[in-house]
Amino acid sequence: MSLSFQQNFKLGILGGGQLGRMLIQSGIDFNIPFAILDPDPQAPCSALAAFHTGKLTDFDTVMKFGAACDIITIEIENVNTVALRELVKQGKKVFPQPDVIELIQDKRTQKIFYRDSGIPTAEFVLTENAADVRRHASFLPAVNKLGREGYDGRGVQILRSEKELANAFDAPGLLEKLIDFEKEISVIVARNEHGEVKTFPVVEMVFHPVQNLVEYLFAPAELPEAIAKEADTIARTIIDSLKMVGLLAVEMFVTKDGKVLVNEIAPRPHNSGHQTIEANITSQYEQHLRAILNLPLGDTSMVIPGAMVNLLGEPGHEGVARYQGFEEVAKVSGVHVHLYGKRFTKPFRKMGHVTIVDNDLARLREKTMFVKETLKVIAS
Repeated sequence: MSLSFQQNFKLGILGGGQLGRMLIQSGIDFNIPFAILDPDPQAPCSALAAFHTGKLTDFDTVMKFGAACDIITIEIENVNTVALRELVKQGKKVFPQPDVIELIQDKRTQKIFYRDSGIPTAEFVLTENAADVRRHASFLPAVNKLGREGYDGRGVQILRSEKELANAFDAPGLLEKLIDFEKEISVIVARNEHGEVKTFPVVEMVFHPVQNLVEYLFAPAELPEAIAKEADTIARTIIDSLKMVGLLAVEMFVTKDGKVLVNEIAPRPHNSGHQTIEANITSQYEQHLRAILNLPLGDTSMVIPGAMVNLLGEPGHEGVARYQGFEEVAKVSGVHVHLYGKRFTKPFRKMGHVTIVDNDLARLREKTMFVKETLKVIAS
């Protein structure tokens, strides 16, 4: 019998942010008891489950937390994988597996994995420090990425010319050829312990021009069928190659000449799947739970075309959050506002997201732009 129907187990989540919050919201339908570990006592999950404050990277803290759980999962990659391996030895189930988390924690090992597995990706060189980056001036224009601990656009920058080499990251990282892409897309794929694999339809993402994080997206992506099928196949190949259990977001570029190249992967629910809550038969959050509990994976079919707009803190605003334009967007049919329970805003902080659904694609885009321009997170 699956653990989910024994009703005497506890599911621990490392990380108490918005992704954990939405996992809990989905898990309530399955009557799942959760425990959360996060360093912030006011994290979005703090009032929704048994909450423990502590560092996700501290061995003893993760060991103590995991000892009281039957299954452990993550909503952020920056966790102590040595502790997670030890918990597996003690009989705990940890999904995604610690080796997978560790591989993905470092963008360098990610790129090596793609190369060694025959996964199409941009040409790259590994770098150890700023001086090493400067030695590869002939490789420009390129994207300079920190190997570890970059997220939401942090630790990523474009170096177009030699004069910009002064900004190079002075830590282990990589230079990746700057791709002249047509679209940025994502496929979310899930796999359970039985090896069952299911993908969600391809989505098209638009990134913030400065912050390098998803600003809004549309689902399904407007792509030729052959390219969508190739992206789907790549996502399935990656999760099978890793033998990963859980949910994996695969971000990709579609080049001007129709090639599909993997950019990065994330072993957890992801920005590019928020719209599945309203737009698909099974949400990405329910699918992640089904995968790690070894349940049959859910139907990922779209019920209706969807879009998602990230609600980011406005530049120049820091303090108690106020949602300007909330009533105006709430009047629009098919608009669903999801707030993350963060009391304080600051520039570009993720405060929530809005899902928009509509059967008419032109109307969907029109509503999405209205939400993007109308609903603003400011400080009181």
